[in-house]
Amino acid sequence: MTEHIDTDVHCAPASLETLFPYLDSYWREYVTEANMKLSPTFGGAYPPGAPTSATPEARAAGTFPPDNVEAMRKQVLERDGLRYAILNCVTSFDISHNPYYENALTRAVNDWLRTEWLDQDDRLRASMVIPTMDTDAAIAEIERLGPDRRFVQVLLPIRGQDVRYGNKRFHPVLAAAARHGLVVGLHAWGRISSSPTPTGFAHTYVEDYLSNSQIVQAHVVSLIAEGVFRDQPELKICLSECGFSWLPSLLWRFDKEWRSVWREVPWMRESPAEYFYRHFRSTTEPAQLPPDDGQLAELIEMMRAPEFLMYASDHPHDHGPGGQRLLGALDADAQAAVRYGNAAAFYRS
Repeated sequence: MTEHIDTDVHCAPASLETLFPYLDSYWREYVTEANMKLSPTFGGAYPPGAPTSATPEARAAGTFPPDNVEAMRKQVLERDGLRYAILNCVTSFDISHNPYYENALTRAVNDWLRTEWLDQDDRLRASMVIPTMDTDAAIAEIERLGPDRRFVQVLLPIRGQDVRYGNKRFHPVLAAAARHGLVVGLHAWGRISSSPTPTGFAHTYVEDYLSNSQIVQAHVVSLIAEGVFRDQPELKICLSECGFSWLPSLLWRFDKEWRSVWREVPWMRESPAEYFYRHFRSTTEPAQLPPDDGQLAELIEMMRAPEFLMYASDHPHDHGPGGQRLLGALDADAQAAVRYGNAAAFYRS
């Protein structure tokens, strides 16, 4: 099989007690006395019984996502052609509204990743998680771990707080990531207390699941329109687990309106599409594709897929055959770029 880099592989601690070696005594007592637990469904994102939550192979393995490196080796790392797997642990995405606890927890998750995963297998790379309620603490965590080149990304939930990530509040955080050559990963899901739509909460799982592609578009517009890339021309953004087939219509509309009301954003010297393709990449899972092969070929051309997409299994989740169908529609050179070359160029080595 062609060599590949898997840009979205999930792991998670089995319990909060797993993280106790990386929490000080105050926070261990805090967790114990409050009887706090990890959400087994990522805040409702992947209920165990939902078909999207795990592939048949992952279900057969018994533990999903993997909670130790040996399970990861059996489920992912021994696949033919794998060069690197980037670990995304979303345990802290919806754990608390206490900013001090979020600070302690994200630091503990990162130390757990470093000690129990990265130190155990050189095929692993990881995304560091950072607090979203305290930008000073977020910057401090980036500065602490930025020199460890096995961390290649800063992970943020798309369902965050009260503002989008292009807001000036987050500019210093994005600057810290860029300074260390770290990609900023905007990953699906996040705080269940944050409405996934502009008009309120979803009332079914299918609405909630579908909303990820809608929310991430708002962050894309914000990051481009609010001048982030004027100040951080080296910043790179990965859109993880949010789809990508929505891209052509968004950029058509964004480019059109920018030409009409550009005076509101004088720092934008180029079209939104130029900013987007320079600074953004997306993972191949989930792939929501048109059923007709001719339409698929048109979509690939419209969104410049061979240069924009990076392979991801999104293990253990199951989004259907779209990702493999997409790869099958590409020629050999384009497949090699999506499977390996794009990620190798985008992430620091």
